[in-house]
Amino acid sequence: MRRTQSNLGPLRPNTAILELEQPDGANTPRYCLYARKSTESDEMQILSIDSQIKEAMESALKEGLNIVEVKKESHSAKDSGCRPVFNQMIAEIKQGRFNGILCWAPDRLSRNAGDLGAIVDLMDSGLIVDIRTHGQRFTNSPNEKFLLMILCSQAKLENDHKGENVKRGLRAKCEQGWRPGVAPLGYLHDKYADKGQKRVLMDKDRAPIIKQMFEKVAHNSESGRAVYKWLNDIKFTTRSGKKLTLSGVYRILNETFYYGEFEYPVGGSKYYKGNHDSIITKELFIKARENLTAPPRRHPGTIDFAFTKLLYCGACGSGISAEEKFKHQKNGNIHRYVYYHCTRGKDRNCQEGAIREEDLLSQLVNLVDKIDINEIAVKEQIKKEVERFRKFSYGVLGKDINLPKRSLEIDMRNYIKYILADGTKE
Repeated sequence: MRRTQSNLGPLRPNTAILELEQPDGANTPRYCLYARKSTESDEMQILSIDSQIKEAMESALKEGLNIVEVKKESHSAKDSGCRPVFNQMIAEIKQGRFNGILCWAPDRLSRNAGDLGAIVDLMDSGLIVDIRTHGQRFTNSPNEKFLLMILCSQAKLENDHKGENVKRGLRAKCEQGWRPGVAPLGYLHDKYADKGQKRVLMDKDRAPIIKQMFEKVAHNSESGRAVYKWLNDIKFTTRSGKKLTLSGVYRILNETFYYGEFEYPVGGSKYYKGNHDSIITKELFIKARENLTAPPRRHPGTIDFAFTKLLYCGACGSGISAEEKFKHQKNGNIHRYVYYHCTRGKDRNCQEGAIREEDLLSQLVNLVDKIDINEIAVKEQIKKEVERFRKFSYGVLGKDINLPKRSLEIDMRNYIKYILADGTKE
């Protein structure tokens, strides 16, 4: 056996060009050796492809087969049209590059009806004249094609049954009170038990902290962010030694597993009674949820500021809040000032300072001359307001201020400036 470059171009990824030493013949089938493993992980089934190629090469040497190219792929054949190397092989068969396939077993070629149909169609059209597996051969014969379809369909049936068996096993585990998957923070798996019989044990180091999290929210009405800060202050870490994230805090506070029930699958709305020890009571969980999801209380006299829901901090992207302050002078005058500042919702260390409402309005008025009127969402509404004012001026005041169309954009800019400077919410 020797490696050749011939006229086949450069080597492709996951392929190798081979040619067995044998006399050339016009009717000699040209084979593609196709080897596949079901997982894309390099650690799993690591010897599968090499062993397939080794066995197939030994059969090729023994039977004198002409292997033009070797293709290998790490991809599941469960769904049709999802294997790039297999699709490339089918395309090259249609181009006449080779007209035979050599593989370890029929299930290496297909476990779905779509890919199987593509292979059978190529056999019907004469583009594939021979398919060889370990101990079997399939040609363009009705009986042999039928046998190939049965074997590939059997592989699909086994694959479907395997999935159903796994689901049945998971349901049985749930009914026994054990949730499949990794236990939530605050619990540990019994690593010394046999597979399938591992109990969930309480983590004595973290379970008391989890309970205090619920108590702080339920009894002290603390927010999730306050609990997050407390966890950082006491240097609480996960099982892997990392700090718990803010989203992780909220996941814990919404996890029913801690009072003895769990939902499986997540989102399936089916709950099972757990066989593990509870960290909290159901009443504590419900109280914490009520405080966590309660709408913010609006205090009497709360003011709606003009720009708090329209602007964001340019430094960190957080929302904008506002507050008003009053200055009492000795002569009895009272001056009101409004300040806008970053809420620091996304960055607690944001250094952007506050800005007075007058300065903010001045910046917005200057910005009006720079923006493209056609790109802002209120263009049509402003246009209608300008037209309404024109009709009012002509109908009531007797003044025709109908300007050319090219002046409309100037009018709209002036209208925006007027609203910003002198407009009211009414």
